[in-house]
Amino acid sequence: MNPTYFYWDWTILLIIPGIIVAIWAQSKVNRTYGAYSKIYVSSGITGREMASRILYAHGLNDVQINAASGVLTDNYNPLRRTLNLSQANYSGSSVAAVAVAAHETGHALQHSAGYVPLKIRSAIAPVVSFASYLLWPLLIFGFALRYANILNIVVYIFLAIFLFQVVTLPVEYNASKRALVALSSQNMLSEEELYGARQMLNAAALTYVAATLVALLNVLRFALLSNRRR
Repeated sequence: MNPTYFYWDWTILLIIPGIIVAIWAQSKVNRTYGAYSKIYVSSGITGREMASRILYAHGLNDVQINAASGVLTDNYNPLRRTLNLSQANYSGSSVAAVAVAAHETGHALQHSAGYVPLKIRSAIAPVVSFASYLLWPLLIFGFALRYANILNIVVYIFLAIFLFQVVTLPVEYNASKRALVALSSQNMLSEEELYGARQMLNAAALTYVAATLVALLNVLRFALLSNRRR
């Protein structure tokens, strides 16, 4: 078979809708974050302060809040029990900063409550991460040598990524739900500011939906390619 046909296989069209959705979702996050980064909360509370208040209200005094480099690099590390906020969200007092800080604090609340989807995601994350590192070498060998067995492995890796994303969806949506409840209970934001925080978190959630869609379409695509190689 002509190698050119393999590289320009029609199945690549399957992932185009997912890529479009992913680009749109990321663009929406960037626009929403940019807009609400310019709107400051009337109370003047920073992201770090809000996270600290929420943690204290739930009796979580052993979670350390750190400033992290980069933009939107915010995360919660359940192993180290550290809440890492990008510098703009750590020291900033914008609606976006407070919303993102509250969302990451939501993960700490999940961890404390023993939230099952978070446990599952934390357990499979190292395996999926390692498999993802193998993905590109396997793709190169699979395409170059046209080995169906290698493409089968690629299918399983994308399936693992898809399952990881499926588990991630409830984790992220639940963290945002906990964040909004916590923000409301702190009485530090006005109704308009709470609305902005909700808009920020809803936009961020769309990126996880897009990632799940992309992973699913890749499973379908490489499953078709693997069957064709047999």
